[in-house]
Amino acid sequence: MAIIVSRFHDSITSRLLDSAREALRRAGIPDSHVEVTSGPGPCELPGGAEAAAASERFDAIVALGCVIRGETPHFEYVASEATRGLGNVALAHRIAVGFGVLTTETMEQAQARVSKGAEAVQAALETADALERLDAASRD
Repeated sequence: MAIIVSRFHDSITSRLLDSAREALRRAGIPDSHVEVTSGPGPCELPGGAEAAAASERFDAIVALGCVIRGETPHFEYVASEATRGLGNVALAHRIAVGFGVLTTETMEQAQARVSKGAEAVQAALETADALERLDAASRD
Protein backbone atom coordinates (compact mmCIF):
# COMPACT_ATOMS: atom_id res chain seq x y z
CA MET A 1 0.00 0.00 0.00
CA ALA A 2 1.25 3.45 -0.87
CA ILE A 3 -0.02 6.46 1.01
CA ILE A 4 0.56 9.85 -0.53
CA VAL A 5 -0.13 12.65 1.94
CA SER A 6 -0.18 16.41 1.52
CA ARG A 7 1.72 18.52 4.06
CA PHE A 8 -0.58 21.54 3.52
CA HIS A 9 -2.86 21.80 6.57
CA ASP A 10 -0.54 19.37 8.37
CA SER A 11 -2.56 19.53 11.57
CA ILE A 12 -5.35 17.82 9.62
CA THR A 13 -3.41 15.63 7.19
CA SER A 14 -1.26 14.12 9.94
CA ARG A 15 -4.47 12.99 11.65
CA LEU A 16 -5.83 11.64 8.37
CA LEU A 17 -2.61 9.64 8.10
CA ASP A 18 -2.98 8.33 11.66
CA SER A 19 -6.53 7.25 10.84
CA ALA A 20 -5.38 5.53 7.65
CA ARG A 21 -2.54 3.69 9.39
CA GLU A 22 -4.88 2.46 12.12
CA ALA A 23 -7.34 1.16 9.51
CA LEU A 24 -4.55 -0.71 7.75
CA ARG A 25 -3.44 -2.31 11.03
CA ARG A 26 -7.05 -3.37 11.74
CA ALA A 27 -7.12 -4.93 8.27
CA GLY A 28 -4.02 -6.95 9.15
CA ILE A 29 -1.60 -4.97 7.00
CA PRO A 30 1.64 -4.38 8.90
CA ASP A 31 3.42 -1.03 8.81
CA SER A 32 6.26 -2.69 6.90
CA HIS A 33 3.88 -3.15 3.94
CA VAL A 34 2.97 0.55 3.84
CA GLU A 35 5.08 3.22 2.18
CA VAL A 36 4.21 6.81 3.05
CA THR A 37 5.33 9.70 0.86
CA SER A 38 4.47 13.33 1.41
CA GLY A 39 4.16 16.26 -0.93
CA PRO A 40 3.49 19.94 -0.53
CA GLY A 41 -0.24 20.17 -1.31
CA PRO A 42 -3.32 18.48 -2.74
CA CYS A 43 -2.45 19.43 -6.33
CA GLU A 44 0.73 17.37 -6.04
CA LEU A 45 -1.09 14.22 -4.90
CA PRO A 46 -1.80 12.96 -8.45
CA GLY A 47 1.90 13.16 -9.34
CA GLY A 48 2.84 11.11 -6.32
CA ALA A 49 0.06 8.62 -7.02
CA GLU A 50 1.20 8.37 -10.65
CA ALA A 51 4.75 7.57 -9.58
CA ALA A 52 3.52 4.95 -7.11
CA ALA A 53 1.26 3.34 -9.71
CA ALA A 54 3.93 3.37 -12.42
CA SER A 55 6.35 1.59 -10.08
CA GLU A 56 4.00 -1.43 -10.06
CA ARG A 57 5.08 -2.09 -6.45
CA PHE A 58 1.70 -1.46 -4.83
CA ASP A 59 -1.69 -3.15 -4.78
CA ALA A 60 -3.43 0.10 -3.85
CA ILE A 61 -2.80 3.78 -3.21
CA VAL A 62 -4.41 6.14 -0.72
CA ALA A 63 -4.23 9.90 -1.25
CA LEU A 64 -4.72 12.15 1.78
CA GLY A 65 -5.10 15.90 1.76
CA CYS A 66 -7.20 18.83 2.86
CA VAL A 67 -8.63 21.80 0.97
CA ILE A 68 -10.48 24.46 2.97
CA ARG A 69 -12.54 27.07 1.15
CA GLY A 70 -11.13 30.57 1.28
CA GLU A 71 -12.13 33.89 -0.20
CA THR A 72 -11.04 33.11 -3.78
CA PRO A 73 -12.00 30.42 -6.32
CA HIS A 74 -8.67 28.67 -5.64
CA PHE A 75 -10.58 26.06 -3.59
CA GLU A 76 -12.54 24.86 -6.63
CA TYR A 77 -9.46 24.58 -8.82
CA VAL A 78 -7.39 22.68 -6.27
CA ALA A 79 -10.18 20.28 -5.29
CA SER A 80 -11.12 19.65 -8.91
CA GLU A 81 -7.59 19.05 -10.14
CA ALA A 82 -6.74 16.72 -7.25
CA THR A 83 -9.91 14.72 -7.89
CA ARG A 84 -9.41 14.57 -11.66
CA GLY A 85 -5.75 13.67 -11.40
CA LEU A 86 -6.28 10.86 -8.89
CA GLY A 87 -9.12 9.45 -10.96
CA ASN A 88 -6.92 9.49 -14.04
CA VAL A 89 -4.22 7.54 -12.20
CA ALA A 90 -6.75 4.89 -11.14
CA LEU A 91 -8.04 4.50 -14.68
CA ALA A 92 -4.70 4.63 -16.49
CA HIS A 93 -3.08 2.03 -14.24
CA ARG A 94 -6.12 -0.06 -13.21
CA ILE A 95 -5.18 0.41 -9.59
CA ALA A 96 -7.30 1.21 -6.56
CA VAL A 97 -6.85 4.81 -5.43
CA GLY A 98 -8.55 5.65 -2.15
CA PHE A 99 -9.63 9.29 -2.12
CA GLY A 100 -9.00 10.84 1.29
CA VAL A 101 -8.92 14.50 0.30
CA LEU A 102 -11.16 16.58 2.52
CA THR A 103 -12.93 19.52 0.90
CA THR A 104 -14.49 21.62 3.63
CA GLU A 105 -15.71 25.11 4.33
CA THR A 106 -13.89 25.51 7.67
CA MET A 107 -11.02 24.12 9.73
CA GLU A 108 -13.58 22.87 12.26
CA GLN A 109 -15.31 20.79 9.57
CA ALA A 110 -11.95 19.35 8.54
CA GLN A 111 -11.09 18.46 12.14
CA ALA A 112 -14.42 16.63 12.47
CA ARG A 113 -13.61 14.51 9.39
CA VAL A 114 -10.12 13.19 10.08
CA SER A 115 -11.54 9.66 10.25
CA LYS A 116 -11.91 9.90 6.46
CA GLY A 117 -8.35 8.56 6.24
CA ALA A 118 -9.67 5.21 7.44
CA GLU A 119 -12.57 5.39 4.99
CA ALA A 120 -10.16 6.01 2.11
CA VAL A 121 -8.17 2.93 3.15
CA GLN A 122 -11.31 0.82 3.28
CA ALA A 123 -12.39 2.03 -0.16
CA ALA A 124 -8.93 1.29 -1.59
CA LEU A 125 -8.85 -2.21 -0.08
CA GLU A 126 -12.33 -3.07 -1.35
CA THR A 127 -11.56 -1.71 -4.81
CA ALA A 128 -8.25 -3.57 -4.98
CA ASP A 129 -10.07 -6.78 -4.07
CA ALA A 130 -12.73 -6.16 -6.72
CA LEU A 131 -10.10 -5.44 -9.39
CA GLU A 132 -8.25 -8.64 -8.46
CA ARG A 133 -11.46 -10.70 -8.74
CA LEU A 134 -12.31 -9.12 -12.10
CA ASP A 135 -8.82 -9.82 -13.41
CA ALA A 136 -9.07 -13.45 -12.24
CA ALA A 137 -12.47 -13.85 -13.88
CA SER A 138 -11.16 -12.51 -17.17
CA ARG A 139 -8.37 -15.12 -17.15
CA ASP A 140 -10.83 -18.01 -16.66
